[in-house]
Amino acid sequence: MTVGLTACTGGGSGDTTLTLVAADYGTSASDSSKKYWDKLAARYEKSHPGIRIDVRVYPWSEVDSKVKGLVAAGKAPDMAQIGAYAGYAARHKLYSADDLLSISTQSGFLTPLSQAGQVNRTQYGMPFVSSTRLLFYNKTLFAKAGITAPPQSWTDLQHDARALRKAGVKTPFALPLGPEEAQAETLMWLLSGGEGYTDNVGSYSLDSKTNVNTFDWLKTSLVGEHLTGPVAPGKLDRADAFAGFTRGEVGMLNGHPSLMRLAGKKGVKYGMVPMPGINGRAKATMGVADWMTAFKQNGHGKEIGRFLDYVYSDRNHLAFCEEYGLLPVTASASEKMARDPSRSDLAPFLRELPNAQLYPVGKTSWGEVSAAIKKNIGNAVSDHGNPEAILTQLQRQAAGAEGAS
Repeated sequence: MTVGLTACTGGGSGDTTLTLVAADYGTSASDSSKKYWDKLAARYEKSHPGIRIDVRVYPWSEVDSKVKGLVAAGKAPDMAQIGAYAGYAARHKLYSADDLLSISTQSGFLTPLSQAGQVNRTQYGMPFVSSTRLLFYNKTLFAKAGITAPPQSWTDLQHDARALRKAGVKTPFALPLGPEEAQAETLMWLLSGGEGYTDNVGSYSLDSKTNVNTFDWLKTSLVGEHLTGPVAPGKLDRADAFAGFTRGEVGMLNGHPSLMRLAGKKGVKYGMVPMPGINGRAKATMGVADWMTAFKQNGHGKEIGRFLDYVYSDRNHLAFCEEYGLLPVTASASEKMARDPSRSDLAPFLRELPNAQLYPVGKTSWGEVSAAIKKNIGNAVSDHGNPEAILTQLQRQAAGAEGAS
């Protein structure tokens, strides 16, 4: 894996080698993503003489920096399955989806994901897998507190959290606004309140009146009433919140599909519902996607396109999603998963995906803005925090980053 990657035409053999750098979704060698890619590559090579697929798989903590280093060294891989694409697109390093994919493959992407992959209305990021978020609740703790139905509005959520606290639950609602994934929890709440990170024309709007009202409510109605925990939201990371839920100490929290597996292994009886909104179900939920990109450096656009058409076939795409409990990014694969009774556990997440809103990953400024949110948003709900002041500060940083980009 430490060998520098180059895409080449093999000496004298006429074979074309396509290099792919991919992220590892596994947790150990036994379920490493390398197994999936090795099998897929072997099948493709067998049916496409003259093409070799050279795959390198790295942990998520390393893959983006590995690709960045390869590009800087002039050794860009043909394809990279990574977390962000806009910076490479802005520097004209990438093929567009139009350059590569068949019409059926490109048109098959779910609309919110396809749109999120665009820079200046051209799609450079091809969604690879996706996920949405739901509100998880502990059925045992709800029964102990005398709660007969999950919350559907903010008022319900506050009422249930109060009942859980009265019943002695350690953490009625886990609100992870710590640096690990604060940008995710923040977006879930902003969408629940009726807005998000950007306005209708795609400009940052972090300090809008609607967003300020959302964080005022969080600070006053949840944090201020000591309905969160076990530490201050700005010090609580997602992993710790999940761990608390699997120990039976958390009444409610926002989670993604992997929490089902974690909670199930610990014997936690849980339910899942769409994120409550101010006066009822939120109009949109947060979606997340990881991205496939294709670099132009080696001139293998035609070969890359054919290989990616194969990768996105229902058979291959569903095999990866089912292995790691993730959601498909194409309409046809989503429909097949929805009809599969063995994957009924993912049905609530699938239903949310068509209306999901994603991070503004098409902005080259998003990385800087996301880092600022992770660092500062927890202060908005701290004892002496001022939501409007913090969101105004973040808006100024976002506007500055956008201008610089």
